[in-house]
Amino acid sequence: MADLAEWQLVLILWGTKYGTQEVTQLVETVRATASRPFRVVLITDRDRDNMPEGVIQRPFPEFFLKPEFLGPGCQAKLAMHEAGVVPQDLPSIYVDLDTVVFGDLSKFLDLSKSDKALVLFQSTLLPIGVIGRWLYRVTNKRRYARGNSSIVIYHPKETTHIAEQFRSLFDQYDGLNFKPMVADERFMSWAQQDHLQAIPRKLAVKFPTEFMLPWKWAIVLRASMPWVRRRWNGLQAVTLPGVEVKGQQLLEMKEGAEVVDRKGRRLIWSDRAIGPMKQKLTDYYLALDAREKENDQ
Repeated sequence: MADLAEWQLVLILWGTKYGTQEVTQLVETVRATASRPFRVVLITDRDRDNMPEGVIQRPFPEFFLKPEFLGPGCQAKLAMHEAGVVPQDLPSIYVDLDTVVFGDLSKFLDLSKSDKALVLFQSTLLPIGVIGRWLYRVTNKRRYARGNSSIVIYHPKETTHIAEQFRSLFDQYDGLNFKPMVADERFMSWAQQDHLQAIPRKLAVKFPTEFMLPWKWAIVLRASMPWVRRRWNGLQAVTLPGVEVKGQQLLEMKEGAEVVDRKGRRLIWSDRAIGPMKQKLTDYYLALDAREKENDQ
């Protein structure tokens, strides 16, 4: 498949939070649904055994494994833009390992308006696009639209300056003392603002922002809208960043169980509240659970 590849799936793995089975489940799901052949590039802090066939393991640049880069800001993820880490011959789609893919991920490649494009989730009220770029220019880069990096569509030949700038500013400011450096996604958004694009909500969403609200009535009302359910049915991927209940823990929740995150947003685990997403997530994590049990035998 690597010889015929038209794009690259980029994954990043450090520490012990995720292991071989999560990587395998994600890779095989993408392989089962992608309409265009691809290679898999895993950026890892150490050699990993029992990876799926064909996965290319690339070592983390030592610079990006600094302890301060492995915390909530996840600056280590900027290694995806380091020259020589991800091959520069093909466009790439990076996904967090807590992403669940339901459909053809290669469709996301069609979003990029050019090879310079950096396509992220919209994460602030200031919209990615003309308004964000205008404000970026008139404020001398102090204000800018920001995205979330759970999914990133980019071409590695056009984004090496992101890692280069980060390294330079880290030295210049003696650490993470320049505001855009507070998180990987903020820095990507700042450094590539002129070519930043947003992932449409009809293709993929972040679970907390799409399915969780502070008020029960609003959750149920939104889920009852036919056009919302149709959009949910068409989602190609969903990411679970920041959700207090992760992955396979969802399988242990009873119908109607509730969890409130640190922002006061409420997850109601029921068909009435999150529609078809409940069954889709259940199927995915049941398959992952079976894979892990088989591996333990």
